[in-house]
Amino acid sequence: MFTFFVKRLFQALIVMFVISLVAFSIQDNLGDPLRELVGQSVSEAERNALRDEMGLNDPFLVKYGRFISNAIEGDLGTSYFYKRPVVDVILDKLVATLELVVAASIIIILVSIPLGVYSAIHPNSILTKVIMGVSIVGISVPVFLTAIMLMYVFAIELNWLPSYGRGDTANWFGWDSGFFTLDGLAHLVLPAISLSSIMLPLFIRLVRSEMLEALGTEYVKFARAKGLPEKKVQYQHALKNTMLPVVTVGGVQIGTMVAYTILTETVFQWPGTGFLFLEAINRVDTPLITAYVIFVGLLFVVTNTLVDLLYGLINPTVNLTGKGA
Repeated sequence: MFTFFVKRLFQALIVMFVISLVAFSIQDNLGDPLRELVGQSVSEAERNALRDEMGLNDPFLVKYGRFISNAIEGDLGTSYFYKRPVVDVILDKLVATLELVVAASIIIILVSIPLGVYSAIHPNSILTKVIMGVSIVGISVPVFLTAIMLMYVFAIELNWLPSYGRGDTANWFGWDSGFFTLDGLAHLVLPAISLSSIMLPLFIRLVRSEMLEALGTEYVKFARAKGLPEKKVQYQHALKNTMLPVVTVGGVQIGTMVAYTILTETVFQWPGTGFLFLEAINRVDTPLITAYVIFVGLLFVVTNTLVDLLYGLINPTVNLTGKGA
């Protein structure tokens, strides 16, 4: 396990280096940051002087070397718009994004596992056919369209739920969240359902396929031959092994959901990192854009590593090192 961890840590450093290089390379193609900083009334000479002061005219390797040396110390730059370290700006918005991701993950877990298991146990039932049909539609519909439809029906037509914003929050144990207030939960419902619609059909079909495969294995047949109750065979033997690939895919998709919050947060004006990223693009806030891309990449790397370690703990027969016995 320790050897695997060291190996993955080395791989993670290489991946993060590549991500930082790509993120930093696209800065010059995003536009002129001075446009938002000084406006149109400043002369070209003053602009060039300011570029020199900010280091924008330096060669790429010089700028990238300076960025890496500062990043090692935890400094990814200062936001042009907020006039604050970009790490602090992202962390301030991260709580709202994680709140949305957690709520969507809860919906996915509570809905996909029961529906996927039912569809596997009763493959020919009418409800299974409905579930599979709806899941196909869910995969086909873009998340922003789902968000707009939910907003129109439940916020505009029925006026049951708020259509935008985060709502009231309360601080429990150092976590300032909308989970702890009724208004916060009301504001969370529509964005969370919209975000979960990205992964929910995938997980329903994944749980179903893995459960069907588990039900056809020899150990399940042997358990039935011993006379064990069918419910015990299904939920104690088959379901346990069904969860292994689901955990793996689920961990990887956490990073994907954080990236997809851009669309959901934009529709519902949710004050998270995705909405922050779009604002940074409009303002050509290149330090903030670069830091966000690196942050999302880091999230993918960390979740992938943790999932691999968790997979090894759940299933000790997995050889993490990839070496033969």
